[in-house]
Amino acid sequence: MSQKKKFTKDFTLQEPICDQGIEKALEILKSGKLHRYNVNPGEKGEAALLEEEFAAYMGKKYCLSCASCGSAMYLALKSAGVKPGDKVLCNAYTLAPVPGAIENTGATIELVDIQDDYTIDLEDLEAKAAASDARWFMLSHMRGHIANMDRIMEICTIYDLVLIEDCAHTMGATWDGKKSGSFGTAACFSTQTYKHMNSGEGGLLVTDDPELIARAIIYSGSYMLYERHTARPDMEVFESLKTQVPNYSCRMDNLRAAILRPQLKALDVQCERWNKRYRILEAGLNKIDGITCPPRDPRENYAGSSIQFSLVGRDEKTIQAFLAACMDQGVELKWFGNKEPVGFTSAYSSWKYFGNLPELVNTRRILATMCDMRIPLTFTESDCGLILEIIEQAAKATII
Repeated sequence: MSQKKKFTKDFTLQEPICDQGIEKALEILKSGKLHRYNVNPGEKGEAALLEEEFAAYMGKKYCLSCASCGSAMYLALKSAGVKPGDKVLCNAYTLAPVPGAIENTGATIELVDIQDDYTIDLEDLEAKAAASDARWFMLSHMRGHIANMDRIMEICTIYDLVLIEDCAHTMGATWDGKKSGSFGTAACFSTQTYKHMNSGEGGLLVTDDPELIARAIIYSGSYMLYERHTARPDMEVFESLKTQVPNYSCRMDNLRAAILRPQLKALDVQCERWNKRYRILEAGLNKIDGITCPPRDPRENYAGSSIQFSLVGRDEKTIQAFLAACMDQGVELKWFGNKEPVGFTSAYSSWKYFGNLPELVNTRRILATMCDMRIPLTFTESDCGLILEIIEQAAKATII
């Protein structure tokens, strides 16, 4: 009997912050000027510079750096005009900060089913847009899977839906050559440690709407220091809003912005490094009996920092045995079929604050067999080969 192989690398270990980011962070620490507005007259702080650079990268007019992607989504919803009692459509396959941001506005959430490739079910989206009085649509590109954006924009136009994109998992990705996050009225990105740029926590909000960004800047806690934002509209846009919008204090600081700016310059290169690893894993997983990695639309250029696959037709006991066998050999997989939320993974059935949860048959069926794995860049391409060997061995022992 052959000895079981063991994978010994950490699935949560990211690459170190680059030297340029560390040097700039040390400069800021030595100055004591961490707060984004603690700058000299005429000086642009790191947060303002990051906003300029990310707006340019996205091809958008305006950008606001925030404390987290969750806070960016909340500010985007509020700034777009969502009020208590409004209805917001949202795909059912997402992570807890997304419905959390909607709930925090006081709005009602209407969940939309998903389909077998893990993207939003466009027929269910259109049916719910037609049947309800929803004006808002928070589209989560969950785990980096981008739905048919051409069709989504058609639906938004027909039913007059205001689209806000959650791009926490699609920074650097495109649909048919157009950047994810450049379709909607606003888009929100994450710079939390496990995303495509790492500042520990952080978020970015982009838009071309001058009033939306002005509201977001005031909401974020700008203390009437709007002029120190340089990726903003003209100052007169703030005049009618400055006494009408409260302060929620959701800012990013100069320290985190300094860490992010050099990462933005390397983002496209980093995404291709992720995608090389993703493609190796995708091809290998699809060769293992009992495992399915749904095909992706050729128009989608993803940023593959994680991979998902399904154990179609397997029951909970079998899936748990498979997960345990992988973990025993050092391969850490998450599972969306747990009855309770575990770590970063949760299913919509655990969001009890909704009140009466809908019965979404397809979403429940798909999540019940879906596995999820991070692909940190600390893994080499040869590491991906060893991971595949272990998953195949575990599959043969448990699910085949």
